[in-house]
Amino acid sequence: MTDAYEALTANLAAADPEIERLIEAEGRRESEKIRLIASENYVSEAVMEATGSILTNKYSEGYARKRYYEGQQFIDEVEELAIGRAKELFGVDHANVQPYSGSPANLAVYLAFLKPGDTVMGMGLPMGGHLTHGWSVSATGKWFNAVHYGVRKDTGRVDLDEVAEIARRERPKLMICGGTAIPRTIDFEGFAKIAAEVDAILMADIAHIAGLVAGGAHPSPVGHAPVITTTTHKTLRGPRGAMIMTDADHAKAIDKAVFPGLQGGPHNHTTAAIAVALREAARESFRGYAAQIVKNAQALATALSDRGYDLVSGGTDNHLILVDLTSKEIGGKPAAKALDVAGIELNFNTVPFDQRKPFDPSGLRIGTAAVTTRGMTEGDMELVANWIDRAINAAKAEKDPELDAIAGEIREFCKAYPIPGWHA
Repeated sequence: MTDAYEALTANLAAADPEIERLIEAEGRRESEKIRLIASENYVSEAVMEATGSILTNKYSEGYARKRYYEGQQFIDEVEELAIGRAKELFGVDHANVQPYSGSPANLAVYLAFLKPGDTVMGMGLPMGGHLTHGWSVSATGKWFNAVHYGVRKDTGRVDLDEVAEIARRERPKLMICGGTAIPRTIDFEGFAKIAAEVDAILMADIAHIAGLVAGGAHPSPVGHAPVITTTTHKTLRGPRGAMIMTDADHAKAIDKAVFPGLQGGPHNHTTAAIAVALREAARESFRGYAAQIVKNAQALATALSDRGYDLVSGGTDNHLILVDLTSKEIGGKPAAKALDVAGIELNFNTVPFDQRKPFDPSGLRIGTAAVTTRGMTEGDMELVANWIDRAINAAKAEKDPELDAIAGEIREFCKAYPIPGWHA
């Protein structure tokens, strides 16, 4: 194990050996498997150390230089560093780095600009959107009049003419672009034109692609969407937190919605880790990482397609691949379970126009951020595709020993790609 990992857990092993054992087991699991969950990544040792720092001791309701507790001299500097780095990296007027995660960040936007019952328009969850984009089981679908757009059945892509038609008919006060299972480039300019026509505020949810935007591998919503939300993990490769970025006109409303509207004191250790991650994302090497994520995703998509797998929209422009297993005569859930046994971690996922139930859908969602962080490149994606194909065929044939054999091959393969902060 690395010195950093030992330093983080030395006292934990004595104080709570059960938790320390589970953390060590998780580290081994993460290092021995090929992790293809699109919302996951590996943070650097520096981000990990900031997250586990003494800053967790401090309570800091309010904003920098305007706190309700004393003793904020250094906490204020930490938050100001994070804000300044976000503004510079993304080219925005304002950044709020206090949201605890992506869902509260999105809720803050609703609180800032809507009243209960107002109309909000987002991508439907089965089509690739997010729960907080007005889906029925979410508070955003229960408290607001939510309408949705989707993708074309023949292309698997958003049809902006359809989006415009719905917007003109429904007149939403808030329009949302972005989602959790969108393998193609988001046309922020096109959405902005529609939002302007119906006098709606456009919110871009870039939680999945923030690292690609920061690294120049995906167009930026800045200048098109006056409100931008994102998580700080996923492709951005930071801690589990969130940010809301805005133009100057929408900044005050957002800050009031986050605090005191939704939250109390920010998690200062997370704020510090966000600052570290943003500094890392400003480096030239991060641009290479972002570009490699896309190269890996496209190579893996091609390799899967060559093996007869149907890909929603035919491929990918970013980090994410959505596979429809209907033609393979296996559901997404049993396939994902078998792949996990075989050493490949991903998630079952609904595909557009899915005929199966959400908890037993037809698809798999795959992402390449984590394997890219480990140093894997296009050539490795051919191996990964072959393992995926072998595992799915083994699952269909109920050949459990084959799954175990694949897991062994993957454990050996992964030894050449240690993960930050932990290795055997």
